[in-house]
Amino acid sequence: MTHSPYTAGVAAARLEPEAYAENFADLHPALDDHEALVAADRCYFCHDAPCITACPTDIDIPLFIRQIATGTPDAAAKTILTQNIMGGMCARVCPTETLCEEACVRELAEGKPVLIGQLQRYATDHLQEQGVHPFTRAAATGKQVAVVGAGPAGLSCAHRLAMLGHDVTVFDARPKPGGLNEYGIAAYKTPDGFAQAEVDWLLQIGGITMQHETALGTDLTLHQLKADHDAVFLGMGLGGVNALAVDGGNKAGVLDAVEFIADLRQASDVASLPVGRDVVVIGGGMTAVDAAVQAKLLGALNVTLAYRRGRDRMNASRFEQDLAASKGVRSMTHVVPRAVHGNGSVREIEFEYVNADMTGTGETVRLPADQVLRAIGQTLEGDGMPALERGKIAVTGAGRTSVDGVWAGGDCAMGGDDLTVTAVAEGRDAAMDIHETLMGAAG
Repeated sequence: MTHSPYTAGVAAARLEPEAYAENFADLHPALDDHEALVAADRCYFCHDAPCITACPTDIDIPLFIRQIATGTPDAAAKTILTQNIMGGMCARVCPTETLCEEACVRELAEGKPVLIGQLQRYATDHLQEQGVHPFTRAAATGKQVAVVGAGPAGLSCAHRLAMLGHDVTVFDARPKPGGLNEYGIAAYKTPDGFAQAEVDWLLQIGGITMQHETALGTDLTLHQLKADHDAVFLGMGLGGVNALAVDGGNKAGVLDAVEFIADLRQASDVASLPVGRDVVVIGGGMTAVDAAVQAKLLGALNVTLAYRRGRDRMNASRFEQDLAASKGVRSMTHVVPRAVHGNGSVREIEFEYVNADMTGTGETVRLPADQVLRAIGQTLEGDGMPALERGKIAVTGAGRTSVDGVWAGGDCAMGGDDLTVTAVAEGRDAAMDIHETLMGAAG
């Protein structure tokens, strides 16, 4: 080890090799067969189950758990994947503690819900590890659909359209598919290349052509896509990042949290990634928490998560907040950045304390900082978009935009929560609407 957590500045290799292996191991190790049966046995198999209502993709949770309990995990996987083709990833990253598991009657009665997320992972992994794809394509329709974005929304849409017999071309700006699943989620949530393995498995349906490093607005236009295809789905997410609009906000060492996470996810050796001794992350969402935790796991000595409101207003779930605290991340609330200090590179960041109504108190505090990671929201990039609403693509119904023949879903569109599971649902529902529209026109 050439450096340590105490080394000043930004440095790589702060920890021993075995520490990195431990830090970036699977956050929730998979259940074995016995553990899965025990967990499944706790389910009451409720009629009109509240966990189904709480699931954005409407998975029949009691049914798939019963199928696990009766020794048919592959049938359970098909039940899950029929509603959520990315059920394996969602089982790993979905905030089940605030969705299905929070609604579980066991949680209400005992404070200990059925392990729905882990059971979902058990079933989907059991099927996918066999290389089995449970769906087959319908007869070819002759229709061509363009999907922009190879993230959860785009891939979900593409799979459902391909299954219904349409030919789909997926355009993505990055060199690898997966979107935020590949580039934007903490490494300890999806170790061992799971994101790419899931995409490879998903593409077994056939009928989907991938075209990488092709960005809307740069390499192709919406007008061009409409001319060459029978329908278009926009699911490219939010490519821009809000700037830190304070004095010194452009100093060396001030980085985008999404870029920090992407570099970590694509690194072949996490020990090679430089991280500051003193790291400050600005924001209160999942990206902010993921960046803060991973900075700590890379060997940063002090990591502070700074948010302008209270903990109860953070977009990150309480579980994620508690996870950050357990890893040694300090949280500061009711603070807004005012200036970044340093001679060329960041050395300190200055915050002002604010009241609940965001008015300044005049009281300030300076924190040492070798790195500042901004996670203060993303913006839609691209020209020639359909009508926008509050910076996102306006949609009605199942993702219909202001442009005829164009649908949208996921983070780039107005709608539900910015969650993988919500994006999957929106992509799926848009695909069904596209199918009905195309086949209605064909008839």
